[in-house]
Amino acid sequence: MGLNRKRDDYKRHSAKVTRGPRWKALRMQALERDDWQCVKCGERRQLECDHILPVKTHPELSYSLANLQMLCSFHHSQKTRIEVGHKPLSPKRQEWRDLVSGTKGKQNADI
Repeated sequence: MGLNRKRDDYKRHSAKVTRGPRWKALRMQALERDDWQCVKCGERRQLECDHILPVKTHPELSYSLANLQMLCSFHHSQKTRIEVGHKPLSPKRQEWRDLVSGTKGKQNADI
């Protein structure tokens, strides 16, 4: 199975869960619990509600608050990348990505 198919498979499982009022209420609880910030870096923008143990492999935890964490889009995509089978980025590549992601807001603020 190709990596794109794996990624789509994860999305398909999560998409069934992340719709409707039950999910919205649970997401709000996770946001409040995690103080409206990424649990990894403290970022407060572009937050995504992440299943710590994926819905695909642990469907019984789909609506468990204990299985949710708030991550910024950077950390969420990093985690998902590994879950779908990509290798972790090399330290040099990660350093470059961190540099680029850290300058995005600064460039916009200077304008």
